[in-house]
Amino acid sequence: MNLKQLQYIQEIAKEGSITAAAHNLYISQPSLSQMLRQVEQELGATLFERSSQPMRPTPAGERYLQTADTILTAYEQLETEIQGLKDENSGRLRLGISMQRSVHLLPKVLPLFLQQFPKVSLVLYEGGSTYLEHMVLEGEVDLALVSTQATIPGLRYQPLQQETVGILAGKDSPLAQRLPNGTPISLCEALDAPLVSLKLGHNVRVIQDTLFRNLGKKPTLLLETDNMEAARQIALSCGCYLLCTNSYLDTTGAFFPLKDYENNRHFYGCSQEQRTLPKYAVAFLDLVKACLTPHGLENLI
Repeated sequence: MNLKQLQYIQEIAKEGSITAAAHNLYISQPSLSQMLRQVEQELGATLFERSSQPMRPTPAGERYLQTADTILTAYEQLETEIQGLKDENSGRLRLGISMQRSVHLLPKVLPLFLQQFPKVSLVLYEGGSTYLEHMVLEGEVDLALVSTQATIPGLRYQPLQQETVGILAGKDSPLAQRLPNGTPISLCEALDAPLVSLKLGHNVRVIQDTLFRNLGKKPTLLLETDNMEAARQIALSCGCYLLCTNSYLDTTGAFFPLKDYENNRHFYGCSQEQRTLPKYAVAFLDLVKACLTPHGLENLI
């Protein structure tokens, strides 16, 4: 059984005549008759009542035609989907991203992305940057948005945002009261209020512990949390400090870059080096980059 046989037998049923079907199909009547007999022999059943005019399908023929219609419809759909994949307007994007970044980026990026690529399905994987880099390397995700030093062989890193480490301060904090927003400071200037800290295991916590160890001081901690968004909101509302990158800025607070620390970790789109990303994945990265640029998304709309 093949697609051509299915189509030919559909045409016989439509015309009720082998002669008329052969004329429509641009083949000889003997060739079409021979094909029909071959199919019936393979099935061990007669598909048409030859004695009636026009020819009518037997019960076996009716079942054959039902199945033929299902198969041909499915094949047409498959052809359409494959063409969409060739045009890179449909497919699946397996995206890795941290929970914190997903809160800030996805509500802004996804509406525009889905408007451009409504036939692309999104599968989300949330985790830390090191874990997500490993998933990309193993082929478990197609694209990951990571804050990292971009050093793993076999991975391609597309810069999305230069990150600066500093102190995020609530508007009622001593720093925000004393200095203009954006003023570079030394870490020793941020000891006059408690610190909201991420728990051990976060990269920012490693940076924080290193900086305070080099300073020879211990910070006064208000609390520790695993949730960056919670830490940010608490610092802003309680008038205290949070050591973080400028990616977590907020108009209700102030950010003071650390002038005694050069950050080597930045925000990248990460994919396998040997793999060419489909058009929709490249478009997703462009939207993310625009989202991180002042008025970038507005210029795309």
